[in-house]
Amino acid sequence: GEAEADLVAWEGNTLVIVEVKTRSNDAFGPPERAVGPEKLAHLHRAARTYARKTDTPWERVRVDLVTVVVGDPPVIELFRNL
Repeated sequence: GEAEADLVAWEGNTLVIVEVKTRSNDAFGPPERAVGPEKLAHLHRAARTYARKTDTPWERVRVDLVTVVVGDPPVIELFRNL
């Protein structure tokens, strides 16, 4: 739906909406390439919806991306404040 997010979490008093992108390898580029302008706009709409539902001021809302490339060891990256 409109307010779909992979993870909704709190970091202190900040509401964090998190998108997670996982790839089995990086043969087709890094997973963060899958988050273009349209997906980013969707995440911000979801963040606004969750902020309204939790009475959280927009200044205390953040949208993050976590990428995972499965391997030995896996590569995990956090991109904050998209």
